[in-house]
Amino acid sequence: MNERQKLGRWGESLAATHLEAKGYQIVERNWRCQHGEVDLVARAGAEWVFVEVKTRRGRDMGAPEEALTAAKQKKLLAVAEEYTLEHGLDVDWRIDLVAVELDKSGKLLRCDHIPNAVLGW
Repeated sequence: MNERQKLGRWGESLAATHLEAKGYQIVERNWRCQHGEVDLVARAGAEWVFVEVKTRRGRDMGAPEEALTAAKQKKLLAVAEEYTLEHGLDVDWRIDLVAVELDKSGKLLRCDHIPNAVLGW
């Protein structure tokens, strides 16, 4: 695993812990299908939540939120739809973003949960 992947996995673990502290149940991590991958699948009560985690060290690549491009949003919608079909779920669901930002030295600056970050389904 390279440094970028390690940073991403660390951010995903931090995001999962953050969501669990808010009462979310993490159902799966890094679920993949033909359309792509979703970092976390969670439940918030009866609602299913597909979570994209973006982790950045410094601002050289922009803020974490900026990495959620239109193309990535389209893929996430397809992945969420595939997940619900494959698992036989007829439930309410949404796609959230967790933005994790570190300074250049690796100190955590923020971990922000943004519900309904992807709209359009």
